[in-house]
Amino acid sequence: MEPRYLPIGIQDFEKLRNGNYVYVDKTQYIYNLTRTATPYFLSRPRRFGKSLLLSTFEYYFLGKKDLFKGLAIEKLEDKWEEYPVLKISFGGGSYENKEKLLSTIDFILGKYEQENGITKLSDNPSVRLSNLILTVSEKKQKQVAILIDEYDKPILDALYTEYEEQNRQELRNFYSPLKDLDKYIRFLFITGITKVSHVNIFSGLNQLDDISLNSDFSTLCGISESEFEEYFGPEIQALADRQEMTVSEAKDKLARMYDGYHFSYEGEGVYNPFCLLKCFKEKAFGSYWFESGTPSFLVKTLQNQPLELSTLVNGRLANENQFKNYDPDSKNMLPVIYQSGYLTIKGYDKEDELYTLDFPNREIEQGFLEVLLKKFITVPYDDMGLEVNNIRQALKNKDIDRVLSIIKASIADLPTVVKKDMCENYYESVTHLIFRLAGTNVVSELQSVAGRSDVVVTTKDAVFIFELKMDKGRAFDEVVTEALSQIDANGYAERFAVSGKTMYKVGVVFSSAAKGLVGWKY
Repeated sequence: MEPRYLPIGIQDFEKLRNGNYVYVDKTQYIYNLTRTATPYFLSRPRRFGKSLLLSTFEYYFLGKKDLFKGLAIEKLEDKWEEYPVLKISFGGGSYENKEKLLSTIDFILGKYEQENGITKLSDNPSVRLSNLILTVSEKKQKQVAILIDEYDKPILDALYTEYEEQNRQELRNFYSPLKDLDKYIRFLFITGITKVSHVNIFSGLNQLDDISLNSDFSTLCGISESEFEEYFGPEIQALADRQEMTVSEAKDKLARMYDGYHFSYEGEGVYNPFCLLKCFKEKAFGSYWFESGTPSFLVKTLQNQPLELSTLVNGRLANENQFKNYDPDSKNMLPVIYQSGYLTIKGYDKEDELYTLDFPNREIEQGFLEVLLKKFITVPYDDMGLEVNNIRQALKNKDIDRVLSIIKASIADLPTVVKKDMCENYYESVTHLIFRLAGTNVVSELQSVAGRSDVVVTTKDAVFIFELKMDKGRAFDEVVTEALSQIDANGYAERFAVSGKTMYKVGVVFSSAAKGLVGWKY
């Protein structure tokens, strides 16, 4: 029996097929998408197999029929043809300034010019790309297939710097021939993490078909539940054996950790393929997506945009335009969070045309909240990790004093970037994030981070209702009494009255003068 290999990090279709790697067959999509000359765009988070998808297109258009033996497309395609392919990828470089971007473009174009015996006519990337497409098409007497991978990375690498607009302009110029040379192009497929406004790859290509939210292609990247069952039986069994679990228990935990991505409100959900394969290889459940590096542009966005906690947690309602297109000139960070893979589609109201966005799974929730906490608290990460575990244990023991003592210590040193008029935002946000990261069942009725926050934490046998108040120069006793009274007046406890759990009402008072947590009473 030949060994089975997991294709972790394998982005070349030929290498995968010749190396006896497990391949989740996506070739029916390849066949369907290539029936027409429609140019396509697909947005997906990193580590979802976009590069492998483009490589599969590449070998299909090169007519490498033998690589597709035994796959769905072998029975579907009755006329294999060879086309010239231009593959442009920005995935391998770093583009903090215009010079690095132009250097990469020069290398890519130079390689194809040399391969095809083409003389460089100009230093202008747009002119060179036009000449390349025209000459190759005329020499081969065929239209050209063009595959563009991570088109947006040069923009995202330069976010919030003087080079961001420069890189946008250079890409706008570079991509400009794609519309005018449409008759020479057999197929155009573009991938990226975000759909960035102001880049004429979209405004110029009026016929570009964005399939990012199309239910017909919701499982084009990622591993669906049916594929999970069909292709990975031996790996699931090996994981269960190593973890001393039943197969059913292992599947349940895999789903909680790595499943839950929905790229259409109607389409089937998918697992993160990178995390799933890493878990199978290591035979252990880990936070593999975050171990591979948090996208720098996400961190930059969190650092440069005001935090709106209601945008990020507890299920955000949004219409399609609010999360589909990213405008770097806008203050709306929702498209960045969604398209990065930190939020996904969890529901859709057809009547109001509103989507519900939330974390796809526990791995992403925990990792994202850690990123936020690092932004807002000064406690060292290792210590915070320990303290988070202590909070969970203290809640289990119904030790409210211990819980709030940990929170008080964690936010004792207000970051210098937080002004006194931002204290309420800061304290309420961090309190919620700490509870969420601790893995508790926490619900915040926060409508905006500038408003008062009611935080409800439930455990197996207890309910903790926290009312958070700023002192605003008033005496502690007055403020904490008001907080406890508000819990009763607003009937926060009534919904839990039939739960049979012990109920704790907690008033928590913070300093409006940036002096941290003043005290509490329950």
